Order: sequence, then C-alpha cells, then structure tokens
Amino acid sequence: MTDWPILSTVTFLPLVGVLLLLFTRDDTDHGRQNVMIISLVTTIITFLLSLLVWYGFDGHSAEYQMIEQYSWLGKGIDYHIGVDGLSVMFVVLATFLMPFGVLTSWNAITMHVREYMIAFLVLEVLIVGVFVSMDLVLFYVFFEASLIPMFLIIGVWGGPRRIYASMKFFLYTLLGSIFMLIGILVMYSETGSTSIPVLLAHQFSPQTQFWLWLAFFLSFAVKVPMWPFHTWLPDAHVEAPTAGSVDLAALLLKFGGYGFLRFSLPMFPLASDYFTPFILTLSVIAIIYASLVALMQTDIKKMIAYSSVAHMGYVTMAIFAVNQQGLHGALFQMLSHGVISGALFLCVGVVYERTHTRDITQYGGLVHRMPKYALAFMIFTMANVGLPGTSAFVGEFLATVGVFRVSVWTAVFATTGVVLSAAYMLWLYRRMIFGKADSPLMQGLFDISFREHCIVWPLIVVTIFFGVYPAPVFDASAAAVDKLVTNYHAAVDAAATAAQAAK
Repeated sequence: MTDWPILSTVTFLPLVGVLLLLFTRDDTDHGRQNVMIISLVTTIITFLLSLLVWYGFDGHSAEYQMIEQYSWLGKGIDYHIGVDGLSVMFVVLATFLMPFGVLTSWNAITMHVREYMIAFLVLEVLIVGVFVSMDLVLFYVFFEASLIPMFLIIGVWGGPRRIYASMKFFLYTLLGSIFMLIGILVMYSETGSTSIPVLLAHQFSPQTQFWLWLAFFLSFAVKVPMWPFHTWLPDAHVEAPTAGSVDLAALLLKFGGYGFLRFSLPMFPLASDYFTPFILTLSVIAIIYASLVALMQTDIKKMIAYSSVAHMGYVTMAIFAVNQQGLHGALFQMLSHGVISGALFLCVGVVYERTHTRDITQYGGLVHRMPKYALAFMIFTMANVGLPGTSAFVGEFLATVGVFRVSVWTAVFATTGVVLSAAYMLWLYRRMIFGKADSPLMQGLFDISFREHCIVWPLIVVTIFFGVYPAPVFDASAAAVDKLVTNYHAAVDAAATAAQAAK
C-alpha cells in the first residue's frame, strides 16, 4: 500500500466516472438511469478508498503522510500532495457526502443530466484536491477551479434567479482570491518555493506577515463566509439545486476555515495574534446577526443558509482562540456542520420535490402525511441546535470553552447564538411538521421513499455516533493540533520577548 498513490487515486478517481459519462447517452429514461448509476458507483468507490486513507493514517504523527511529489511547473512548484491531522477528515467528509448528492439528484435533475453529473464529479475532484495539496500553487488551482463547476451547477440547473446568484457567487469568491494570488507571488519571491512545508518553516518578517495575512484573510473570509462578506451565500443556496446547496454548505464553506488553520495561523502567527480581537468581533456579529436574520426568513433554504453563517462564526472565533479546545472545537464543528447542514438541505429537497415550494407558511401538519420524514427532520433540527448527544454539541461546546479561555465576553455573547438557533429551528419545525394538514399542498403527500431512506439514515447514524463517541476525529487530529498550538505560541512569545528586550 505504501507504493500505491492512494491519495492521487482518491482525488482523481471521479474523472474515471466522467470519462464513462462522456460515452453514455442521456436522451432516454434508461440512459439517464445509467448516468446516475455510473455516478453513484464512482462516488461510492471513491468514498470507500478514502476510508483506506483514514485507516492508514497515523494519528500520533503531526507530519504529512502518504506524500506524493512529482515535478510540475519547475522552479520549486511541484505536484505535491499528502494529508495530516488537519486535512484527513475533510477528505473523508467530502467523499462521504458525494453519493448522497447523486441520490438526491436522481429525480430532481431532468435536464442535461449527463452534463450535470460531469460537473458534480469534477467538483468532487477539486474539493478533495484542496484538502490534499501540499503546494500552495496546487492548492490555489484546486481552490479557484472549484468555482467553475459550482458556477455551472447554480447557473444552469438552479432556480429562477440562478444567473444572478451564480454571478454573485463567482465574483465574490474570485475577487477575494485575487489577493491570495498576490500573496502567493510575494511568498514565492521571498522563499523561491511554494511548498507548504517549506513555507511553514520560513519565518516571514512581522511587516510581511501583516500584509500576507490580510491578503489570505480576504479570500478565506469570503469563503467561510464571515460577516460582512456573507451576502452571496443566501442567494447561492436558494437558487442552487439541492445537491449544489449540500456541496456549498458542507464542503466549500470549509475551505475558509481550513485555510485559516493551514496558512493564517502557522505561517503568519504574529499577524494572527494582532488581528485576533478583530476576528472575534466579526465572529460574534456573524453569530448574532445571522441568527436574528434567520428568525425572519420564510424561505427554508435561506433560513438554513443564515444558520450556516452563524455556525461558521463559532468556527472562526474558535480557530483564533488558538488553544487545543478551540482548534479541536473548530475542526469538529466544521465536520459536524458539513453533515448536519448537508442533511438539512437534503431534507428540504425531499419536500421540495413533492410540493415545489420552500415557503414555510405553505407547510403544516407534515407529521400526519410524512411521519418518518418528521422523525428524521427532528433529529437534524435538534442536531443543528446543538443538542447533547449530537455531533454539533461536541463542536460548539469545545469551541465555546476554547474562546472562554481567551475572552470571556466573546464566549458570553456567542452563547446567545445557541438560544437564537433554538428559536429559529424550533419555529421552523413547528410550522412545518405540527398543526393540521389542511393546506391543499399537503394533500396526497407520501412519506420518504427507499432512496430517501438511503439518504437520511446514514446521516443520522453519523450525527449521533460522533455526538456520543467523537474520539476517532480527535485521535486523527490531536498531534497536528498540538503542534500548531505549540509553534504558534512559541512564535508569539519569542516576538514579545524580543520586543521587550529591544526597549
């Protein structure tokens, strides 16, 4: 197994599915079934192979593992991939969610099905590529290229305002990333390399760190998204097809948090320390503001989108707490949010397929027509609130504890988000599930099908399993988190000592 390029296999295996799809016709029902079967099998095999990556990963080591390196552009820019404790679980998360995206698209996508699944599989390649990149240019290529298939998924297969939403998504994320490209050029000119391990070992001057931190921050803040860079997200979610919303919320938003962990903290520790109060302030505003806006929504998708903004606020404040509890909380919260937000969007997709509306006021009494759906939706609602026993509780609790050690007031204000999230999620659940099913829209609804059972129950199992037993995630990330925290504080303390000595 050591000689087998397993990371490249996991990353690029979906392209085999793309190749097969190119020779498959989708102009008949039978052809469309074949397209879906090829896509589903491809994503399932990719997921199973990613489990081998997790199985073979040594959680006791903080170093990159399963490294592959080949000459690419020359001059210190290589095809260089590997995983460490910060990235390995994101690879598994990405491949885990993709089969559900195929299943939920089975009946929802009726136009240009082959092209849609090609875009979907290409997106999987690019998402996994972001998390395995050990070269900054390679990371940037995967990071930016992921805009293209998502732009097409929203713009071609989205809702009535899909063009506006896709353009807004593309422009926001592209403009943010331009500054990161400038930062990469500066780093390359100073070090002569774009290898991430080389850049991690290099000590940039405090002034250089300041400007590089800002350049990377703009890119990652848009991606998370942090307040006030979040305005593209609700439109993109509302107009995207269900699988696109799942990929956006569960995976693409994680690029920002992962970027802060991979680049901002370890490469620019002095600047990160300087900007920590700024980040904590934006995070608290995001939590409270997005939760209040979610309370006022009548579109289910838009409510969950604002809920995502609020939950990612916990992630950013926990990351910049820079202690073990905070970083473990941020990592766990990102993984948990990936599963739970993805599940909520999938649940929205289930009822939208039947009713063709996301207006909350049009629903009511679903428990009488769809009792199994009501049960599954309740579990994900409770998980999104952060109920103990679900994975979200572990992430939010650790994140809040980590922040409490750094700033008591930040933690106190952040906990108001827990109350507000309970308010808008329970309000949503009550309006949709309880009451009388006397609306014409509710007549003739049928409960979840076998395909939908295959979507929701594995997600429920994962949500509860990691809520009760989170150790596998911590075991994989502990060494990398410890190393990051140790190196960060060593750099900050050394700078403080040097400044004191200079006085």
